[in-house]
Amino acid sequence: MFSEALHFIINIVFSLFGIALIIRAWIYAIRLHPFNPYSQAVLRVTDWLVQPIRKVVSPGNRIDWPSLIACWLTALVFLLLTWWALTGQLPLIESLLPALLAAVFTVLKWAFNVILWITLIQAVLSWVNPLAPIMPVLHTLTAPLLDPIRRVLPHLGGLDLSPLVLLVIAQVAMMFLQHFAFRLFGV
Repeated sequence: MFSEALHFIINIVFSLFGIALIIRAWIYAIRLHPFNPYSQAVLRVTDWLVQPIRKVVSPGNRIDWPSLIACWLTALVFLLLTWWALTGQLPLIESLLPALLAAVFTVLKWAFNVILWITLIQAVLSWVNPLAPIMPVLHTLTAPLLDPIRRVLPHLGGLDLSPLVLLVIAQVAMMFLQHFAFRLFGV
């Protein structure tokens, strides 16, 4: 019972922080204004880990490498702590190499989770409250993903199925990534 509760808490805390790091990298990639209050919140929550890494690794033109490295390190610690919470012992040295690769799959799973939730929130808000203050931010975040899908799908008048297609793609990708991470590291 205690190990399940500990696993749940570890999962929530590390997943939320990893998702914040993914959003930080995404904000950097799409060049969302840094003084946006939502951007500021994400930057403040993640600065303590990203700024020291930024001193060693510089960000690229469109890719925020320090945020992605911080997310990968978060995923690695998450996997190691999950292993410890479920088994009561730390993994052996030979389990570290699969853990390094499983951390990559975990980061990708978190990224698709972000895509899923942001797309879902935007779709629901577009029906319920299209003038919500967060809608421009959500549109800016999802436009690079939805626009290519919109170009491929047939036009159905006022019905936009691109969010549904993106939700299905993200969900299927998360299933595959979870499966690969589990087979690699057993978490």
